[in-house]
Amino acid sequence: MRRLDWVLLTPLAMVLFLVIAVLVALAGRVSPTALLPLVLSEEAGFAVAMSLKTSLAALALAMVLAVPAAYVLARRPVPGKALICTILDVPLVMPPLVAGLGLLILLSRSSLGAPLARFGIDLLFTPAGAVVAQTFVAVSVALRQARAAFSQVDAGYGQAAASLGASPLAVFLVVDLPLAARGIMAGAVLAWARALGEFGATLMVAGATRFKTETLPMAIYLNIATGDMETAIACALVLLAMAFSLLGLLRLVLRSSA
Repeated sequence: MRRLDWVLLTPLAMVLFLVIAVLVALAGRVSPTALLPLVLSEEAGFAVAMSLKTSLAALALAMVLAVPAAYVLARRPVPGKALICTILDVPLVMPPLVAGLGLLILLSRSSLGAPLARFGIDLLFTPAGAVVAQTFVAVSVALRQARAAFSQVDAGYGQAAASLGASPLAVFLVVDLPLAARGIMAGAVLAWARALGEFGATLMVAGATRFKTETLPMAIYLNIATGDMETAIACALVLLAMAFSLLGLLRLVLRSSA
């Protein structure tokens, strides 16, 4: 092996070591015999269920919003498209606590909270607030991936279908959407992972209340704050296992499109 290869491999080895070291540090802190009761505890079970409910609801909302919006941006001449795309990418780089603070102010009684309250809708410090926060951070991921997927589909297929009498809606549903499906699915997996691990914005909007708004990231935070490291690590390992599963799902989606 040439000297250049060793130089290039050194950073790879360092990054690989760091990732493995973090995983080993987490897994080695709690013995296997003590881990199972912690994972099966009432609190961990509630956190897993809450994480799945809120993240799946956020994913559904994100995809309903992102897919049509991405199609318009990819297929229609939208005025100010560059500026619009830049604004839509802001949640990707916005610190989660800043996003949460903005949502907290937006949903307060001095803003949108008052009219929503007239309809009996209260989002702050509720599981519904967690869904809103997770949707906000996930929708940009889904939109960006969906837009890229639609952009890679040859517009000629849709034009041919339109020339044969297909309506714009039929072109979207029957031609472009199926052809872009794999890219959209990959974006959905990434968006779900983003929602599942969301902490900062959720903390600001939904709060950290045990057995009410306690998602897995929130359970980790609460148990670290009270000094219960073993339960925090157990919840972290469960969250890691879910993240690994999503990573495997993403690889399957991408492999099927190769």
